Amino acid sequence: METGDQRDRSKSRWRLLGAAAAIAAIAILSALLWQAANRLKTVEERLSRADERSQAVISRLTEYSRELELALERAQEARRRAEEAEAARSEAVSEAERVQSEAERARAEAQAAQQRAQAAQRQMEELRRRREQELDRMQEALSRIAPTRRTPLGMVVEMANDSFKFDFDQATLRPENRETLSRIAGVLLASSGYRLFVYGHTDDIGTDEYNQQLSLRRAQAVADYLIKAGVPADIMTTKGFGKSSPRVKGTTPEARQQNRRVEIGIVDTIIQYEGAPAHGR
Repeated sequence: METGDQRDRSKSRWRLLGAAAAIAAIAILSALLWQAANRLKTVEERLSRADERSQAVISRLTEYSRELELALERAQEARRRAEEAEAARSEAVSEAERVQSEAERARAEAQAAQQRAQAAQRQMEELRRRREQELDRMQEALSRIAPTRRTPLGMVVEMANDSFKFDFDQATLRPENRETLSRIAGVLLASSGYRLFVYGHTDDIGTDEYNQQLSLRRAQAVADYLIKAGVPADIMTTKGFGKSSPRVKGTTPEARQQNRRVEIGIVDTIIQYEGAPAHGR
């Protein structure tokens, strides 16, 4: 049987053992907690470094994203400019083709116009040659009737002197005048493409106004006779010059006789010549 002291000592030992076990447990737990704390700190440090790396990665990703957006914008702008350049090139090509087509058409038209002009020139030269031949024929025929001279516009038939005479202060045609005019009308009727200008003149006796009217009556008398002979009235123009254009200077009877005259200007209406109708000045 254990005594009370033994039981007390036994209890004390168990208490000591329990306390030691508790202390040991606490020590172990503390060690474990310290290790856990160290590991947690290490983990926290690793997590912090990982977070820093993650932030750096996120920052780089954000920067890359901005750069990518800028690159995309530049690519879109470059594409837009390329499309505009292609459109401009296509438009320039179309415009060049249009200009080339117009140039070719203009060259063809110019060539055709040149050919037409050359043909017209040849026709004009041939027409001029025929008209010159006609003028030569008329001049030859008229020269047998009255003095006839060529002018830049055609020719002038001078009816004065022995071929044609007016009495002093008269506009009446003499018989020999009618015969001369009949022969002239025959030559004119055998031709065409002319206009006639019948000009009357007087000598120096009398006033300017009276002589102008007298010269006009003389021109009209010649025109009326030619009309009766068959020459169309619509191709004739009459005008009186009075004493302003004497054929011969002087006051002798012979000079005055020559100045009392009529001139017929024959102008080609098919070939246009430069200048104005001559009236025998």
